[in-house]
Amino acid sequence: MTWNDLVALTPILILALGSVAILMLGAWWPKRRELMALGSVTALAAALTAAVMTPPVEEIRGMFGAGPYARFFTTLWALTAALTLVLSGRYGAERRFSGGEYTALVLFAAAGMALLSGATSLVGLFLGLEAFTLVLYILIAFHREDDAGAEAGLKYLVMGAVATGFLAFGIALIFTSTGTFHLPEALSGLDPASGMRPVALLGWAMLILALGFKVSLVPFHLWTPDVYQGAPAPVAGLLATGSKGAVFAVLLSLTAGLAVGWDDLRPLLWVLCVLSLLVGTLCALRQDNLKRMLAYSSVVHMGYVLMALIAAGAAGHTALVFYLTAYVAMNLGAFGVIASFSTATREPQELEDLRGLGYRHPLRSAALAIFLFSLAGVPPSAGFIGKFAIFVATLDAGFVALAVLGVLASLVSVYYYLRVVVVLYMSVEDAPSLHPGTREEGAVLALCALATLGLGILPAPLLDLIGRLIP
Repeated sequence: MTWNDLVALTPILILALGSVAILMLGAWWPKRRELMALGSVTALAAALTAAVMTPPVEEIRGMFGAGPYARFFTTLWALTAALTLVLSGRYGAERRFSGGEYTALVLFAAAGMALLSGATSLVGLFLGLEAFTLVLYILIAFHREDDAGAEAGLKYLVMGAVATGFLAFGIALIFTSTGTFHLPEALSGLDPASGMRPVALLGWAMLILALGFKVSLVPFHLWTPDVYQGAPAPVAGLLATGSKGAVFAVLLSLTAGLAVGWDDLRPLLWVLCVLSLLVGTLCALRQDNLKRMLAYSSVVHMGYVLMALIAAGAAGHTALVFYLTAYVAMNLGAFGVIASFSTATREPQELEDLRGLGYRHPLRSAALAIFLFSLAGVPPSAGFIGKFAIFVATLDAGFVALAVLGVLASLVSVYYYLRVVVVLYMSVEDAPSLHPGTREEGAVLALCALATLGLGILPAPLLDLIGRLIP
């Protein structure tokens, strides 16, 4: 590895080396909230470095990209990690989380997500994906006194192991058909003139199915509600946004380079998209638990993102990246509200736990309403602009039935999101006593709410930026 490669890796090195340093510091300075605050500063430093630094090389050793596309997602995941750590300050202290280990794991997860988003080879994809997945196994079950967390961690571990098996076998088949791990050359196996095309097609199908596990596409979504419900709320927010977004970021890179073979893979993606929209919507309608509802709705949202991937082209790819960015703000904010309402012994997850909170805790309830309206696609919000861009790109690409199904799923989603908002503003006499929240938690929620509304009212700057950096 050359000096230029190391310079190009600087933002990720800040996350990884910061993770190691905080882990060692935590061994003799066990100050939970201070270590988490230090981790937030480290993540912000990585985000700032990725945003302003121009690396001397565009690709690192043929494995990871260092161009504008990779740096955009490195910035996004580092910011997500920083906000997660801020939300974890009081939450982790009350549950006696070890500040050093917890902070180090969140930073390392962000480093893995950044590596995956910028992967330009199958080896880089595997390393990035497994780096943050292994960390999430631990973070989901980090609260040792919570049986639900341990069960959720075990379920995620089992399903993740199955996905890893599919991924490794798919990569092996692709390598067999092309003799290379580097993506541009590895895609050549799908050429009809290639004698190994059936093997390559099977390999790519297995790779896509493995990634489908990671982003909860139907029928690989069964782990999602149990894991979201059992995981600590800040970790569930990181899992719902960063881990899924990083997978779609690399999927965009994979499919953007497909000159041939795309028409063979697109029917598989089409089926996964339709199933995710239908099953996710029907299951979300029946939920009385907020985290389980958000889990099933995330299945639907991944269907929207997959719709943009199927539409392809500049419009589809721009819509995909914009929606991922908006999804981070609104979904991390929703889980942040749950974390801020949590007491030392429980999280308010059931709808009955939220009854009347709009009067007792008006600011955070209003923030939750903003996030839910945005997830439903109500204007003016980032969710509305994101869905509108996806549906337009899908129609322009000629997938009318898919666009109509997406619009119907979005209309139905208004019911289960609005149901939560109605419960928030029911009788104040029934309002339970929950944690008043801290200023730090309030600042994170305000930032997410501003981003959710800001991207809805003024989306042009981000859309222009994305248009310049997509591959």
